[in-house]
Amino acid sequence: MPVTLEEVDHARWVAEDQVRTDLSRIYHDAPRERLPRLPDVFVREHLEQGGVFCGASFNDRLLAAVSVIKHADAWWLSHFCVRKTTRRRGVGSRLLILIAEAAHAQDAVLRIETTQLQLEDQLLLTRLGYRLEASGSYFELNPFASGGCQ
Repeated sequence: MPVTLEEVDHARWVAEDQVRTDLSRIYHDAPRERLPRLPDVFVREHLEQGGVFCGASFNDRLLAAVSVIKHADAWWLSHFCVRKTTRRRGVGSRLLILIAEAAHAQDAVLRIETTQLQLEDQLLLTRLGYRLEASGSYFELNPFASGGCQ
């Protein structure tokens, strides 16, 4: 499945009905305990506050997304979700690889607050070759260190 990386900012979300529909479907599939608010409210507020979503696209549809706050040296990831209909097909893994490559190209690292990373998430990232570096209140994902994404 040839998945590509798409970035959704507030302007794109407002302009494109399909993007709004896709993000709504993605986050309605998320387990309730993983979202702080109702899915549509969460998406709108994240974008209005200057965040973006990095999404996995196939056939002009978003199948997975992660919310991203970009800083000069780090991209902070949270609320990763894959549509139920496409889980266990490598879409989520491919999205993480594409995000890591994009951040690396901009000399940024990937970070996740420890409160956002559950045990099963840590195990998945480790299995994918990411090295979790505990740095206080967050994990730094380093896919380009020994054996990760290249």
